[in-house]
Amino acid sequence: MKSETMLRAQSILPQDADDALLVGRVWSKAGNGPCPVLYRSGSIFDLSPLAPTLSGLLEHEDLVARLRTATDLNALGTLDQFLDGSAGDLLAPADLQAIKAAGVTFADSMLERVIEEQAKGDPLRAQEIRGRLAPVLGDNLKGLVAGSEKAAEVKKLLQELGLWSQYLEVGIGPDAEIFTKAQPMSSVGCGATIGIHPKSDWNNPEPEVVLAVTSAGRIVGATLGNDVNLRDFEGRSALLLSKAKDNNASCALGPFIRLFDDRFTLEDVKQAEVSLDVEGSDGFRMTGLSPMAAISRSPEDLVGQLLNENHQYPDGVVFFLGTMFAPVKDRRGAGLGFTHEIGDRVEISTPRLGRLINWVETSDRCPKWSFGLGALMKNLAQRGLL
Repeated sequence: MKSETMLRAQSILPQDADDALLVGRVWSKAGNGPCPVLYRSGSIFDLSPLAPTLSGLLEHEDLVARLRTATDLNALGTLDQFLDGSAGDLLAPADLQAIKAAGVTFADSMLERVIEEQAKGDPLRAQEIRGRLAPVLGDNLKGLVAGSEKAAEVKKLLQELGLWSQYLEVGIGPDAEIFTKAQPMSSVGCGATIGIHPKSDWNNPEPEVVLAVTSAGRIVGATLGNDVNLRDFEGRSALLLSKAKDNNASCALGPFIRLFDDRFTLEDVKQAEVSLDVEGSDGFRMTGLSPMAAISRSPEDLVGQLLNENHQYPDGVVFFLGTMFAPVKDRRGAGLGFTHEIGDRVEISTPRLGRLINWVETSDRCPKWSFGLGALMKNLAQRGLL
């Protein structure tokens, strides 16, 4: 679904796009189906001859070298032609991969999760609880390394104060929260509408860095993601997490996966600052910043807890790393905090990964997810790619 405000290539690409190895997916009208692609110098090149799926493409150990030297690729059109719909559509850069997420990985969002729990999903109670808990929890959680001896000491202190929470357990304890954000093939890409459950009155975007991880556990690249969240659903009960997180069009990824090479590495991701900009048709605007340096667990530790001898992902994983940005700016009235309105423009960005831009609608009014794994296999077979 195209927004009334069309995107242009230069508005979503990394600032150093000419030096970046950017791979992703498009629906190609010429190819009559989804294709793994390479962005290069304004154009989109078909990588289907190398691998019919993006998950399979990322498994190539020599992928960076092959793409750097590839000269015989077929151009499907320009990026602008996929953004305006004339050549097809820009899709989320994931297909067969599991879509997983780590939660409560930053101190500030940890505090907000405890507030949600205490408020039982009622935004009217959140401000009062925030004022009571922030001075105690905020001072104790900042800069704390999850699973450390210091974290164990803080846990004991907070338990004695009666402030311990299931969110603090996964936030600073030895075991990370890792959950399924969405189903393979269900994510939406840059420029699409994102879905908020129509029964939710307290919800928010979650701007995050998302890692591309192979079946062997290699972290091969990164993209941007919006882990759209329903604070009222999850606040009522942690057992409603799946309903709070996994709805039609509630997971956005893109615009491309930037592969790690000698110009961009995991160390650059660790120093990235992820910006959020929400603009409403009502004139409301909210901005925020999530510095990756403030994360309480390293990306390597999180990936190690995700994929190991106890759990495998044969088609790889796209893995949300969490956010420190939990918006509290009042919108519908004093003390009510932030919630989305229909038509909000949500921009998540960081200079070296580009911009992920989407527009908010209720999940029942977003385009229905109809093209799943079975449809993908049938399409690839019909095109002679399997």
